[in-house]
Amino acid sequence: MATSGNHEVHLVWDWNGTLLDDITAVIGAANAAFAEVDLAPVTLEQYREMYCVPIPRFYERLLGRLPTEAEWERMDGIFHRHYTEQRVGCRLTQGVEDLLSQWRLAGRSQSLLSMYGHEELVPVVRGYGIEPHFVRVDGRTGPSGGSKALHMERHFAALDGISPQRSVVIGDAVDDAVAAAHVGARAVLYTGGSHSRASLEAAGVPVVDSLSEAVSLAERMMG
Repeated sequence: MATSGNHEVHLVWDWNGTLLDDITAVIGAANAAFAEVDLAPVTLEQYREMYCVPIPRFYERLLGRLPTEAEWERMDGIFHRHYTEQRVGCRLTQGVEDLLSQWRLAGRSQSLLSMYGHEELVPVVRGYGIEPHFVRVDGRTGPSGGSKALHMERHFAALDGISPQRSVVIGDAVDDAVAAAHVGARAVLYTGGSHSRASLEAAGVPVVDSLSEAVSLAERMMG
């Protein structure tokens, strides 16, 4: 996979909806949370059309108002409880093991940054057997529901000698592109997760339908 001139390219992978094909679990958990405030369940297409961060703003689109603090805490707790139960049946996105392995064998670096809670994320990634491919694995610390930009900043601060300007973030959400721009990195967005293609294209970065396309494009972007 290595080509001359772009050996310094670093990849920052998102987890949920990108490396992990968990959108079915996300929809199931979201609908369980919606039921808590008497919201009708949504389809995958509806979810992708309306999803945004911070998450309370997503709930505002559905409710017609921001949820109260008590409602948010209750819905967030229900979501995570149901998601944890349903995630067990989720698999890695097709081809992930080969992509990660080939990138590493080519002598290139890659890391993982997720808004999934750090204490939960690390053992889950380890359980899928892919942790050794990453120079660093970071999950969210602090309250859920926020943006990824500050976490991206901290992630790069902890990546010794890796420049954001030589890095490409691969994720499934507009927030991945926002977080990449915040630190001066590039981004490629994947359509297999939380957003519709139209929503992703509005971010103004390349959009692809497979992770192999994302990696190939990242190489060309930094060539």
